[in-house]
Amino acid sequence: MNIGQAAERSGLPAKTIRYYEQIGLIDPPARRSSNYRDYDETDVQTLLFIQRARSLGFSIDDCRDLLALYRARDRSAAEVKALALTRIGQIDSKIGELMSIRATLSALADRCAGDDRQECAILADLSRAG
Repeated sequence: MNIGQAAERSGLPAKTIRYYEQIGLIDPPARRSSNYRDYDETDVQTLLFIQRARSLGFSIDDCRDLLALYRARDRSAAEVKALALTRIGQIDSKIGELMSIRATLSALADRCAGDDRQECAILADLSRAG
């Protein structure tokens, strides 16, 4: 199948697939006599694997590690779990940051009258940030 078909089946844009090839995340597929890429089911399954891992927030390097573990016959589940737990820690950290930002914005919004006056606690606070 060509790159457009592989893109459709994997849910990834063709540009992303080419990028993954360029950075060595996936192996370049075989080429037809016309020099067009020729993807097979294994290629599509790899792309689906990466697409799912990326949707869970794994980085490109994490995907590289996960693919290596997926393909390794001597892998241990502990290695895979460690990657997942690291990602969970990153997510928890981001949630903490977002909750702090939300609390700050909520407090600012509560202090702003939101009426026709020119004074605004939100703008006053933002101007002090510098």
